[in-house]
Amino acid sequence: MTIQQVQATIVLNVQYVREVREVDMVRKPVSEVRVDLAETLNRVQYKGERIILHRRGKDVAALVPVEDLELLEELEDRIDLEAALEALKETRKKGTIPWKEVKKKLGL
Repeated sequence: MTIQQVQATIVLNVQYVREVREVDMVRKPVSEVRVDLAETLNRVQYKGERIILHRRGKDVAALVPVEDLELLEELEDRIDLEAALEALKETRKKGTIPWKEVKKKLGL
């Protein structure tokens, strides 16, 4: 799988999540969330809402359901795996440099 294919898969996964869950993001000031944190967490956990927290008009954090975080981590893992596979291909094509030679070039 190429990086472009992985990126296309990410786009499809994100579109799927948006369509199936019909999730809208809500922006709330940190001060408001601080007053009623339990209610805000319940909205995230039980209703699947995504809440962007902002301070002085600037977005500073997001509260998302654990399922969304797990999806994000899975997508990041796929991207990392693809990058590692591409690096291995390049290593096989170009070869490697012995560690002793690297140390010598760096003066170690």
